[in-house]
Amino acid sequence: MLLSPGFKDIVDIILVALLMYQMFNLLKKSGAINVFIGILSFIIAWFMVSYVFKMELLGAIFDRVVSVGAFGLIVLFQNEIRRFFSKIGSKRNWGLLQNLKRLMNISKDKNENKNIYVVQIVLACRNMAKTKTGALIVVTKDDDLELYAQSGEIINSNINSRLIENIFFKNSPLHDGALIISKDRIKAAGCILPVSKNQTIPKRYGLRHRAALGVSELSDAVVITVSEETGQISWAINGMLNGDAKPEELEHFLSEQLAEY
Repeated sequence: MLLSPGFKDIVDIILVALLMYQMFNLLKKSGAINVFIGILSFIIAWFMVSYVFKMELLGAIFDRVVSVGAFGLIVLFQNEIRRFFSKIGSKRNWGLLQNLKRLMNISKDKNENKNIYVVQIVLACRNMAKTKTGALIVVTKDDDLELYAQSGEIINSNINSRLIENIFFKNSPLHDGALIISKDRIKAAGCILPVSKNQTIPKRYGLRHRAALGVSELSDAVVITVSEETGQISWAINGMLNGDAKPEELEHFLSEQLAEY
């Protein structure tokens, strides 16, 4: 007798498919997709042995492994699980409320001030690129990065290109950390950021670029890097890195990304 799936069953299948797709994308970005495929292959093998071929001895061994497998998965994928729940709780996923808030608060003066701040950031990046001064600048949007700001020195000053350049000057005590810009102000410098565990990152990228990718994977922030070796300007957003950008391209990108914030 054939069973006809109801509306609830169809919704259930769609939700499971979406969950698996999100898990696949998350693990793909972190470079753990091979581990995910290996675990999926083991589950299929366990199902075939225990329920299709009904091999009692081998099935009993597989059952023991599966019974403690949940704890092993938590240990193995702890960073990915944390990133998954952080993404769910991110403010950017509540888009309707955020858009209504921006429509109520947007003003011409605010946009003009934003353009001035963007120019100051781009000017600092252009000058540091010429002198091959390494830099790591995080510009927040909706997500609060207070935890990372507290790991550095709180500055809370206006955005100024000379100040940014002085912070990343090679003899400055704060030049090795990240600079966090929040709510149109330089909030903190010398901050420690999480490093991306993505194994597909090209070897030519150093810790600055990996830190930029790491914080962009966990938040909606725009992260700008200036390479100390080549002087190239790059930006990272949503776990994706765009390398070797010109100052004009950076200004256009920042203007678009920060127009509503």
